[in-house]
Amino acid sequence: MIESFLRFAQYEKRYSEHTLKSYENDLNQLENFIEDHIEIQDLSHHDIRSWIIHLSDSGTSARSINRKLATLKSFYKFLLSREIISKNPTERLKPLKTESKLPQFIKESEITQLLDHLEFENSFEGKRDQLIIELLYGSGIRLSELIGLKISQINFYDHSIKVLGKRNKERVIPINENLVKYIKNYITVRDTMTTDKSLDFLILTTEGAPAYPMLVYRVVKKYLSLITTQSKKSPHVLRHTFATHLLNKGADLNSVKDLLGHTSLAATQVYTHNSLEKLKSVFEQAHPKA
Repeated sequence: MIESFLRFAQYEKRYSEHTLKSYENDLNQLENFIEDHIEIQDLSHHDIRSWIIHLSDSGTSARSINRKLATLKSFYKFLLSREIISKNPTERLKPLKTESKLPQFIKESEITQLLDHLEFENSFEGKRDQLIIELLYGSGIRLSELIGLKISQINFYDHSIKVLGKRNKERVIPINENLVKYIKNYITVRDTMTTDKSLDFLILTTEGAPAYPMLVYRVVKKYLSLITTQSKKSPHVLRHTFATHLLNKGADLNSVKDLLGHTSLAATQVYTHNSLEKLKSVFEQAHPKA
């Protein structure tokens, strides 16, 4: 049943490899919990609720449990649509309450220090690392989109990149002239790193292979550690920073939504909280009665 669901999610729903892996891990974890007592398609509301309680008692965060619950809801909805089951055991299960956390972002002064004043090594690795930081902050793309970005997706004439986002949804993002120059300079060095001239991926390892997530995480953490003391230093923080800085400068919320590739405006509105903090700061400094 799990294999059929994963094929459905891959070929009909066209979910990303990352989502498919999460689905597989969650469902296998549930199967290991029930062992051989019952088939996964025959589980009841009580059985699944027992697993959720087990996860909670084991210290799994509410956010992680909610993600697993979303997997189960998709799985049993699929079984119901195929008439493999007649009743959805997850129908009455509600997500656990989670703390509402604002996205962390880097201050403008810190980003300026990193991009304008920090010296990157004059080598392939240095140029690649600088481009990783510049692209993540300059376009707001996701980690998976950065790794999957190909040279053929860069429009040097229009100063834009075409990225393949979640659910294989394409969007075009404008990039500034300086970033275009960085890309061109990097490509000149990049082409000396690989003998496979058919390899179109932009970001490569020092061995000339396509980049992988942990490489990008290490690069981002290394350079953000030089300019900020905040605990979270990840590629997604630079995406948050991109969105927050745009809104702080007066960008339209719908435009930022399109740039980020969000399907819902609600996902983008979380960044307005950070912008509100900026407005409060300006108010307190400028208003005579503040």
